[in-house]
Amino acid sequence: MSTDDEMQPVAPAAPPESAAMQQRYGRTPGRRLRGRLIAWLTGAGVAVVVTVWVVWAGLDGSSATIDTQDTAHTVIDSRSVEVEFDVTIPRGSTASCAVQALSEKFAVVGWKIIDVPASDQATRSFSETVRTSELASTGLIYDCWLT
Repeated sequence: MSTDDEMQPVAPAAPPESAAMQQRYGRTPGRRLRGRLIAWLTGAGVAVVVTVWVVWAGLDGSSATIDTQDTAHTVIDSRSVEVEFDVTIPRGSTASCAVQALSEKFAVVGWKIIDVPASDQATRSFSETVRTSELASTGLIYDCWLT
């Protein structure tokens, strides 16, 4: 018969580790302090990198953007295609754009670099005729960059 008043045997407490055992297994106070210092320095390094990246990528705001939009193309003959497109650049800036013509197999069969002069208008429309090496199936704006 068991009652709640009976005493259960208590396991003996583990003996405290000696200084020699702590030293042998790397559990010294200096080791713990060094571990914490490394953790803090690593955390601070990550925080600095994240902060620099946010300032550089997100808050800079000084980079100008160029937007392009293909509006139409007309295959004139087997040696030329007319490409119509809109370009949006910052007012007063100049740019250059690459216009290309593609075959039915998406091979580049014509290429032309045009200069976009500075203007008070941000968005402007252009039409360029691109000479081709064979019949083109389409013409489009490839890329634009500030000059």
